[in-house]
Amino acid sequence: MKIENQTKKYKSNTHIVYSCYYHVIFTPKYRRKVLIGDVENRVKDLFFEISSKYQFEITDIEVMPEHVHMVISCDPSFGIVKCIHKLKGSSSNTLRKEFPHLMKMPTLWTRSSFISSVGSVTLEVVKKYIEDQKGK
Repeated sequence: MKIENQTKKYKSNTHIVYSCYYHVIFTPKYRRKVLIGDVENRVKDLFFEISSKYQFEITDIEVMPEHVHMVISCDPSFGIVKCIHKLKGSSSNTLRKEFPHLMKMPTLWTRSSFISSVGSVTLEVVKKYIEDQKGK
């Protein structure tokens, strides 16, 4: 589900100007195919509510039956790991209350996640830029 056609944005807080985007993947416990139908729709709604509450942005999301893909933009002082913890913890509590069949699982989400930074330039371009600064 593409949220909107976006270009890279810079944001700021009191002391930092940043543009931090991450590709995040995580799965339900035992990779069970429980993210379907009403659960899938509710997961998306909850994730957007949670991201709004904690002031990070989900710029893209796709919920598959046994995993979730997202692109998240967040303040580096808050951190991507904290974003994921908030998403998993808050959504698990709510979903397990609203969908009793999810209580059969010991927990809704696994403890693990995949996180990869997403940038508009390659690592090689950044390294070259840094190396070239001395000559300017």
